[in-house]
Amino acid sequence: MELLSEGAILWPALFALIVVLVLLLLLQKSLHPSNLPPGPRHVPVLGNLLVLGKNPHRSLARLARIHGPVMSLKLGSIHAVVISSPSSAREALKSKDSSFSDRHVPDTVRAHGHNEVSLAWTSPNKSWRYLRTLLKTHLFSSPALDASQSLRRRKVQELVTYIKELDGEAVKIGQAAFCTVLNLISSTFLSINVVDFKSESAQEFQELICGIMEEAGRPNVSDYFPLLAPMDLQGRRRRFAAYFQKLFDLFDQIIDIRLEETAVGEAARKNNNPDILDVLLQLSREDSSNLSRQKIKSFIMDSFAAGSDTSSTTLEWAMAELLHQPKLMKKARAEISQVIGFEREVEESDISKLPFLQAVLKETLRLHPPLPLLLPHKTGSETELNGYAVPENTMVIFNVWAIGRDDRVWKNPDCFVPERFMGLDEDVDFRGQHFDLIPFGSGRRVCPGLSLGVRMVQLMLASLIQSFEWRLPDDVAPEALDLREMFGLTVVMASPLVAIATPNPVY
Repeated sequence: MELLSEGAILWPALFALIVVLVLLLLLQKSLHPSNLPPGPRHVPVLGNLLVLGKNPHRSLARLARIHGPVMSLKLGSIHAVVISSPSSAREALKSKDSSFSDRHVPDTVRAHGHNEVSLAWTSPNKSWRYLRTLLKTHLFSSPALDASQSLRRRKVQELVTYIKELDGEAVKIGQAAFCTVLNLISSTFLSINVVDFKSESAQEFQELICGIMEEAGRPNVSDYFPLLAPMDLQGRRRRFAAYFQKLFDLFDQIIDIRLEETAVGEAARKNNNPDILDVLLQLSREDSSNLSRQKIKSFIMDSFAAGSDTSSTTLEWAMAELLHQPKLMKKARAEISQVIGFEREVEESDISKLPFLQAVLKETLRLHPPLPLLLPHKTGSETELNGYAVPENTMVIFNVWAIGRDDRVWKNPDCFVPERFMGLDEDVDFRGQHFDLIPFGSGRRVCPGLSLGVRMVQLMLASLIQSFEWRLPDDVAPEALDLREMFGLTVVMASPLVAIATPNPVY
């Protein structure tokens, strides 16, 4: 009788559970239009998660060749659309930019409420527009960039001096570039160098920034199954929060000191030359600003993380490709020798006269975009793309890595050929207007620091080529250089580049 009684209770409960699951499936189907973009079949619960692998940008590019440039995926409980062609990217980021400009926020970024105040992750709203205006006015306008030329020149000189003092020891190119760019950013914002080339702080700071980028970019169960997010099963949000806290503690110390200086009347700021922190603190005292300390710290945090990592990664890839093909390095040096010579330093005004150097940077960004999938977008309303329905709140992934290697656009797309940009493609640029090459995105979500980053990378690259003759360590042949990559929010070299620099005897 007891077994019968238990069965009488169990079977109705099981039947009710099945009915609920069926109703949920039917409801889910009814919420999504029938003309979604095509995509691979997905398994229950996991969807298409298993096909992503360690290098999602490559896996998604392979799937796009089968299912098309606008492709649907089921990532756990999240519906995503992947865009992998210039024409589809143009339609989304130009023709329908307002529908595709919201941001899909990873669970890690919600630590410390960063997503609510961050320029990179906040939805386009009044606060977001205010922060972008601040950046454009005080950092990235042409007058502001021209006014800060001497600072960039000084930081590159510090880089060259550091390499010379190594006196033939191997140079960790990515780390040296990282220190240079990070000190440029910290000097601009805070009037200090936060790292020293020769101290352990450089390695520690790079690991800190790389940890932030890695936790934000790696696959996370919490992103694909939001109901599980409060448990943080992989611990990514906790680690992200710990990294953030270390930087926030540093920023708090600097802000407190600056406020004390202001209180005692010392902040006429060194010869009336305010840095970005001075500007932000002054604005925060205005009633109309709504610029809290948390917003200021997140504002600086975004600039530190995004600017230093992407710029140093791009320079490292460029140097790796030139060392991989010594004839290209020789060609770049010959151009600099002919146009500038070795008796004076390269200036930013010289870069426009170095078309091959510019082509090297374009080709590097085509093959190795620093953010191969950009930051994920989200649709703010139901829309249409390539004739397919894209529901509201769909995660949108722009595979700019695949766009840069599309064989319908690029001849020999997997080969590093800078000369391709010196012929018919010479006018192709990477600033968001030519959708064959959008490593920094386009539209209202285009990277706001693009102009500063490009100026700095070009100047560093030209100066390193002019100041030194470069070779790989004796045990590494150019053709054997390891160009494998490691995926995170940015894609870095799996084996960091190490090279030997011999100072140019004339320079």
